[in-house]
Amino acid sequence: MTVEDLRQAQPKLTEIFQHILETGRLNHAYLFSGNFSSFAMALTLSQSLFCENRQGVWPCGSCRSCRLIEAEDFSDVTVVRPVNGIIKTERIRELVRNFSQSGVEGNRQVFIICDADKMHLNAANSLLKVIEEPQSEIYIFLLTADEQLILPTIRSRTQVFHFRKNQAALQHQLEEAGLIKSQAELLAAYSQTQEEAEQLISNKLFFDLVSESQRFVKAVLTNENLAYLQMAKLAKLAEDKDKQEQILKILEVLLAKEIGSESGRSKLEDLLQAKKMWRANVSFQNALEYMVLKDGA
Repeated sequence: MTVEDLRQAQPKLTEIFQHILETGRLNHAYLFSGNFSSFAMALTLSQSLFCENRQGVWPCGSCRSCRLIEAEDFSDVTVVRPVNGIIKTERIRELVRNFSQSGVEGNRQVFIICDADKMHLNAANSLLKVIEEPQSEIYIFLLTADEQLILPTIRSRTQVFHFRKNQAALQHQLEEAGLIKSQAELLAAYSQTQEEAEQLISNKLFFDLVSESQRFVKAVLTNENLAYLQMAKLAKLAEDKDKQEQILKILEVLLAKEIGSESGRSKLEDLLQAKKMWRANVSFQNALEYMVLKDGA
């Protein structure tokens, strides 16, 4: 993602960080809450520290350092992600040992910890002392979808920035990529990140699910008999838990657009209850049947 892309996705935050870079006040520890361009911002700020041909305070994006950082192959920028849903204590302790050492390319080191809420409790506690008293020129970016899942002791020792979804910017980006307005609007509402939207933009199966879900929503709002038929089609497409969750999320997006009507509000409430039932191990088809039956009750 280019700096210009960041400006479109997160204009206020980009302006804030430009000022921070211009005044040389980049903090050593940040907590980025929300997934919308937070990783891209962390990478871009990392590039700004090592770029060989900065454009003002921002990275050029094309020098050796910028290209290696973008590829996550730069020796002094370490990206940590969960393995099997967890960031283990030993992985963080290994980083902590590296914190006291100078970088290979210079004196600086950057550590980007994705899904920081997945850190083991002991791993999170291992970070505290380093965040409180860094022994070298290090920069730590902790990324999470929800800051409330991060230890309060870590939250209080970092600067917190919120990366809320810019749905209008994402929709515009998707239309520029070739989607018609209705598809771009739905995908922008559905996706939590630009990366997720980019993965789905050419996914025919996803848009097949959208089409069948649209037919179900129309039927459940207007025609009970047709709703049963459409429910059976959706159930047939929902071959596993991932697909089922995807359909439920699509239905939520579609019904949210109908919230202006009494029937739309009612069906959205029914859907939320159906999702709770599904998460409690009620079958997907029975959860959808609840929506249809509730309609006729």
